Amino acid sequence: MKSCLVVDDSRVIRKVARRILEDMDFQVNEAEDGQAALRKCQQEMPDAVLLDWNMPVMNGIDFLRELRSSPGGEAPVVVFCTTENDMSSIVEAMEAGANEYIMKPFDSEIVQSKFAEVGLI
Repeated sequence: MKSCLVVDDSRVIRKVARRILEDMDFQVNEAEDGQAALRKCQQEMPDAVLLDWNMPVMNGIDFLRELRSSPGGEAPVVVFCTTENDMSSIVEAMEAGANEYIMKPFDSEIVQSKFAEVGLI
């Protein structure tokens, strides 16, 4: 079973994402900010990360840069899931190491199609 870390400061978003991912047969772990997500990745690296951009403590882009520079951090497939929709943000995310980008609000169909595009399902 593949694992996915859902990183978002919204409990509601984490809950919705968890339900979608569990229906896709993923083992799901959650983190409320980038710093908590880094700690979880250091304990056990997930196969995928569904990542919000705007969070307290450490935002998504800073988390992604830290993840990609850490041992084993190149392995997880990272899918940004955010309201940031301007082209410069998307380019910045991809240059920092994101594999794909989902706009909020999202649904099961969108998550499944993006995860299929990056080879997770």
